[in-house]
Amino acid sequence: MPKNTKAQLLATEVRHIDIKQFDFSSLIESMEGTAFQAKNLSRAAKIYDQMISDKNCGIILCLAGSLISAGLKKVILDLLENNMVDAIVSTGANIVDQDFFEGLGFKHYQGSPLLDDLELQSLAIDRIYDTLIDEDQLRICDNTINEIANSMPPGVYSSREFIVEMGRYLEAHGKNPESIVLRAYQKKIPIFVPAFSDCSAGFGLVMHQIAHPEKHVSIDTVKDFRELTQLKIKAQETGLLMIGGGVPKNFAQDVVVAAELLGSDVPLHKYAVQITVADERDGALSGSTLREACSWGKVSVVHEQMVFCEATIALPLIAGYAYSKGHWRDRQPRAYTTLFD
Repeated sequence: MPKNTKAQLLATEVRHIDIKQFDFSSLIESMEGTAFQAKNLSRAAKIYDQMISDKNCGIILCLAGSLISAGLKKVILDLLENNMVDAIVSTGANIVDQDFFEGLGFKHYQGSPLLDDLELQSLAIDRIYDTLIDEDQLRICDNTINEIANSMPPGVYSSREFIVEMGRYLEAHGKNPESIVLRAYQKKIPIFVPAFSDCSAGFGLVMHQIAHPEKHVSIDTVKDFRELTQLKIKAQETGLLMIGGGVPKNFAQDVVVAAELLGSDVPLHKYAVQITVADERDGALSGSTLREACSWGKVSVVHEQMVFCEATIALPLIAGYAYSKGHWRDRQPRAYTTLFD
């Protein structure tokens, strides 16, 4: 028999950090005089602030890893709300299983990596290190994606187009207005999820396609790539704020090369900051340095900084510093979604 009840385990909600409650300026500036990752983080924060101050720069936020479930949703919402981000490239888990999931009114809960995973499985509780999710509620999320797909005309869509419909759904039926998907929809900030099936959306779309084998909604990742390349061509000068690595990192970097292959003379990403704990020595993408990306013709090395630090520590500090400096007050929204209307 389980030692705990489901209600006992899902009792303490994850609370999202609010960077507006603190002034990070003096802390980040004092870290500039230190060493190791503290100094790197300070420089990264200043580069991000430069992106915001540069009126010609479009800012792309890349999200990988389990960030929303860990309490970073409000940080990202503040970046959207205050025109500190113009487009998002993300894993499906952050956007669908975590943010859209919370937009439906569900929560993530604090747990422990020492919990009995067999017991969790028997109680239909999913664990992400020390956070917990009610799997029964996650199935509702899957079914809602199916419902959205069923409401759309059959055809081929980019993930961005489908996420617009998710935002529209939350505006009409959502239970929690603090949602990245909803706010991006309202502010016309495009969200791209190149591996869209690798999350709750995949389950929902499988159900949809099995029920409608002849005429159904499908996601075209090449269309995603083409649209983000169009965005790069329009923006010209761009900066990357990358949390984690993986597909979002490579997808956002690759548009420079794609634009060139289409005959557009676009500059390398002018600014780039990456927060990661991945090791560069195994040759994998997540830990590969931004200087390495320069060799591929993707990122300039003038304003770039790697920060080898866990995201729940580093992102609030970097975002909080840029918010505290206040240069976002003079920055106009790009509304890049209108490029695709």
